Amino acid sequence: MQELVILSGKGGTGKTSLVGSLAVLAEKKVLVDCDVDAANLYLITKPQIVRKESFSGGIKARIDQQKCNSCGVCLDYCRFEAITVSDDGVNGSNPVFDIDQLACEGCDLCSHFCPEDAIITAPVETGEWYISDTPYGPMVHGRLGIAEGNSGKLVSLLRDQARDLAAERELNLAIIDGPPGIGCPAIATLTGASYVLIVTEPSLSAYHDLKRVADLARHFRLPVGICLNKSDINARIAGEIETYARNNNMDFLGALPYDALFTRAQVAGKTLIEYTSNQTTDRIRSLWVRLQEKLELGNKDSLPADQKKR
Repeated sequence: MQELVILSGKGGTGKTSLVGSLAVLAEKKVLVDCDVDAANLYLITKPQIVRKESFSGGIKARIDQQKCNSCGVCLDYCRFEAITVSDDGVNGSNPVFDIDQLACEGCDLCSHFCPEDAIITAPVETGEWYISDTPYGPMVHGRLGIAEGNSGKLVSLLRDQARDLAAERELNLAIIDGPPGIGCPAIATLTGASYVLIVTEPSLSAYHDLKRVADLARHFRLPVGICLNKSDINARIAGEIETYARNNNMDFLGALPYDALFTRAQVAGKTLIEYTSNQTTDRIRSLWVRLQEKLELGNKDSLPADQKKR
């Protein structure tokens, strides 16, 4: 199975909108929304959840009040200020120590130093993940709880589930909507990808962040293509981005003009391809043709030398 990962250096470049349109054009694929901190692909794919599972991304500590003698050792060691103290103790005597679950980082240090073994650490549910049916095919997606971490771990789980689902249904492509930036979720999204498409826009911040995410992809020796969205809002920076791509051995796969119909399509709960037919959708179709060519080249490159000529 080929894995097409679509990333952006910053948010708001139109990455998810483009993924939605590609979902309409592609066949025999599974969709994966790996932007678990702010998932929004579901807004235009209308998923019907067929499987829901809880996700545990770490551990949290809690205090067994029956064992706690209010010595305060845990308070001295907690660097995250997660230990709270109340003067209202049992029978008005000792202060009561408790742990703020939102502030606890699960480092387990308090449990290690507690002389009474009164602190217990255990896995906690930090989010959910889903397998859904959409009008465009199956979709694997997830959602983290408020202020919860380990999104990279959840991303890896989603990709594993997508591979299993593709094998089960004999699908040959995964289209993966990745998170913006270069943090752990982005790394977990792109490692092992067949091809990485970076969606950017001609602004200084987007150009800067494009370079960072391109460096990340090339660090893992992945083939990289660039799609320039809203290409007509700044001709000078648009030209610099195209030159940057070509000078750094990256595929410049196309430019899409600024199109207000993207927003109107989202308001209508549709992808742009479904909503209208214009110059922008023609360019998206051309982009998809070029992406298929790149993915087929990836297949050939993975063959032994004596089979590449066949």
